[in-house]
Order: sequence, then C-alpha cells, then structure tokens
Amino acid sequence: MDPLVVILAFVAVLVLLLFFGPPLKIMKLTSVGVIKLVIGALFIFFANVFGSMFGLHIPINLITSAIAGFLGLFGVGALVLIHFLIIP
Repeated sequence: MDPLVVILAFVAVLVLLLFFGPPLKIMKLTSVGVIKLVIGALFIFFANVFGSMFGLHIPINLITSAIAGFLGLFGVGALVLIHFLIIP
C-alpha cells in the first residue's frame, strides 16, 4: 500500500475525530474490558503463587484472564477445578 494513502487516511480519521469527538461509550467499554483482563491476570498470578505448593499452574493468556476477570473469584475457582479434575 502506498505510504501517501496511509498518511491521508490517518489525517482523515484525525479530522473526523476533531469534528465529531471520540466515541465515548466505546472507549468506556473498552477501558472497562481491559481493566477486567488485567485484574483477571492478577488473580491467576496470585493463584499460581499460592497454588504452586499443590502443583497448580494456570497459564496466563487472553482466555484464562477473560474468564477470571469477568467472573471474578468464581472464574478462578472454575479454572482451578478444571485444572485438577479435567486435566490430570
């Protein structure tokens, strides 16, 4: 793709945002989702730290962080049960 086209598209998006403003509802929902993903990753990290003596290791990735972040401690509990009961 031509660099001139990319630069013109970027300038066009900037001009549109200057005239109409950023979509605040989308930004709010996105920021809430990112915060929940980070909290989920922290929950899993602490579960791994305290569960290491029992052989618990839950990988921290987007799916497990989303489960733990959106479901909270119940999500972490579900991941622990899946680890011990389903995955031997």
